[in-house]
Amino acid sequence: MHPPRTLVGTEAVLAAELRTARPALLSPYAAELPGARAAVLTRLWRGLVHEPLPWITGRESAGHDGPVVLRLADGRRLHGPASDAYATAATVREVELDGTAYRHPAALMTALGLPHGHAFAVELGHSVASLALSRANQPAMSSPFTSWGWEQRVVDGHPFHPNCRSRPGFSVAEQLAYAPEHRPDVELGLVTVPEGACLVGGEWPYREAGRVLIPVHPWQALHVLKDERAVGEGVAGESLAAHPLMSLRTLALPDGPHVKTALSARLTSSVRDISVYSIESSAAVSAFMEAMAGRLDGMLHITRTLGAVTANTPDLAAVLRESPDVYAGAGERVVPVAALASTVLPQSPAWLAEFSRLALTVGLRLLDLGVALEAHGQNLLVVLSPAGAPLRLVYRDLADIRISPARLARHGIPVPDLTGRIVTDDESVLRAKLFGSLVAGALAATAGSATALGEALSTAVRDLPRTPDLAALLEEPLPAKALTTMRLSPERPGDIWARLPNPLVESDC
Repeated sequence: MHPPRTLVGTEAVLAAELRTARPALLSPYAAELPGARAAVLTRLWRGLVHEPLPWITGRESAGHDGPVVLRLADGRRLHGPASDAYATAATVREVELDGTAYRHPAALMTALGLPHGHAFAVELGHSVASLALSRANQPAMSSPFTSWGWEQRVVDGHPFHPNCRSRPGFSVAEQLAYAPEHRPDVELGLVTVPEGACLVGGEWPYREAGRVLIPVHPWQALHVLKDERAVGEGVAGESLAAHPLMSLRTLALPDGPHVKTALSARLTSSVRDISVYSIESSAAVSAFMEAMAGRLDGMLHITRTLGAVTANTPDLAAVLRESPDVYAGAGERVVPVAALASTVLPQSPAWLAEFSRLALTVGLRLLDLGVALEAHGQNLLVVLSPAGAPLRLVYRDLADIRISPARLARHGIPVPDLTGRIVTDDESVLRAKLFGSLVAGALAATAGSATALGEALSTAVRDLPRTPDLAALLEEPLPAKALTTMRLSPERPGDIWARLPNPLVESDC
């Protein structure tokens, strides 16, 4: 069996690898490609329409639901359909550039000929091919019993990023072996490092005489550490079988805890690793956030960091933290917010409004106290009652929160002894961190459209205290990470923000 001749670039490469690795998936893979192209093109078009791209000099729209024309700095024009900044369904099948139609996002990016556009086009090709593979390898759905089972139901990846499934550097066999949506068990190697060469935070359980054992992802061992001994058996002669979670590099261990491994691959926006800074601050941040959650009347739990270790390099490090499942009572389920769209639970407008009220109450109270959560659909989980009602929240991965010493001091809360990027009193940074991740991210993706998001938020905010932060949420455009702009601007470190239409501005709140 040969790859279909209509496949191009990465799609054909992946199909050729499939013929060896899993030939039974060739036909389903080819059938899923058109939908995968549309899904990635929809995300790309969203970025082009709504983000502050410097080479787009004008945008024209024929009404709310009418087509959009983008004027480029070089005189060319892009024509495409209306773009709902909060829609999650694939609605864009074709975009025209000066009269030439493009159905593949990588082909469109190549034709635009932008600085850094070639590398982005390669990633878009990977995103399409990997997304088609992910969709092709799905069984009949059932309700999982664990939070990691729900995570493996997230097939399409990031709801708004064009690189939602981009995995350059991963072969087909490696995707099938390591990616959570393919439901594998992954054998983590244990690399032994002399205790004196390590920085350890908290209680680290993996030790032997004078040495620390660091769990290593097999992809990292083979491609970055270049040590095949750390694959499977591990340098220590041991391994840990684990279930991969939606971040790919974090896995659930059989005895409960989750282990975050270093995985120096570019997934969506950035190259992933674990900084020495995050290991140094992990215990203090965890203890501080556990205390802050205690101020929220039981509405929020923090998955505590149990231990962290680094061999003083971002490429060889790990973090061990609690499983979110420890915060579920009898009959309750803990579901990552990113997985809500794939649940079999009813999600009426009333349910979405109640969930939004819970999430905004927690997020805004913490923000007022002095902590901005990065509460996107991967970090934020919801505890559901046996009937599916949202009861309380669980938050994990504290590496990218922001802490305001000035706000903490205003409430008489002791300021933790922390430095670096996690600390800021910049109001715009604090609000963008929370609103961009929670409202324009987690809640928007759960709602699936601007209309549904606006209705849910309008109901949710009615009884919330009118703080300056809520006023900003009600009156200003919504901040969201400019994901396409950031990929085309590698020379600009840090976040770049788009300002999206606020579905609350015209509501009677």
